[in-house]
Amino acid sequence: MGLTYAYDIHLRPGNVARALHEVAKLAPPRRRLPPLTVTLPDGERVVLPFTSGFESDPVDCAGKDRVTLETSLMFPADEAVRAYAEERDLPVEGGRVQIGYVYLDMYFPPSLDLRHVCLDFWAATSRMSRLFDASGAIRKVFTDLAETSGAVCCLFDTGDGGPERVLWGTAPD
Repeated sequence: MGLTYAYDIHLRPGNVARALHEVAKLAPPRRRLPPLTVTLPDGERVVLPFTSGFESDPVDCAGKDRVTLETSLMFPADEAVRAYAEERDLPVEGGRVQIGYVYLDMYFPPSLDLRHVCLDFWAATSRMSRLFDASGAIRKVFTDLAETSGAVCCLFDTGDGGPERVLWGTAPD
């Protein structure tokens, strides 16, 4: 198994829709698939330019501990992102590069502990994991997303069982 690095954004349940709207702004401007409607546990619906199970069928998060979405995100082209793009012959459009699949696991707390939802953005490949670690621009996208979404914190997780690095905010209990 390869590397699986991730950015974990912890936020209160009431801020999930706002966070998802902000993530949607990071999506490429053109898309071939229909949008995905996600109904959050509180009943709020969010329409996203992503898939779940590589399909666009509506997703209801009620009663689920975890929902996974497949995303493609545009990141600013710093040195690390440009090198990644050159290796894969990816175009730089408007100073940004489309990177994907970036998987988004949404972890919903059990009904007795409604303090935090975790949005876990994880890299699909080992090379992408190394990019997640090397790129200051990608790190800034996720810490800005945390701040804009009213998150509690943004953590970087190397998936090795060690403690996550706190990049923004205060780690949850």
